[in-house]
Amino acid sequence: MNGECTAIIEPAPEGGFWATCPEIPGANGQGETLEETKESLRHAIALILEDRTSDILRRLPQDAIRDTVTAR
Repeated sequence: MNGECTAIIEPAPEGGFWATCPEIPGANGQGETLEETKESLRHAIALILEDRTSDILRRLPQDAIRDTVTAR
């Protein structure tokens, strides 16, 4: 899945940074640098979306139509 999400990045009290994504509850990341933190958050978002998609697909009936849409 490709798309854009909001990254809220704040300095961590112990050093480095931590990040959350308001569009994906539970997605958070951390790192020593901004780029490490964003990569950590990207990885967390991908894992959450993959898990949610797998969970939903397991419960779909055989005749369900699977297609894609693009948000604007």
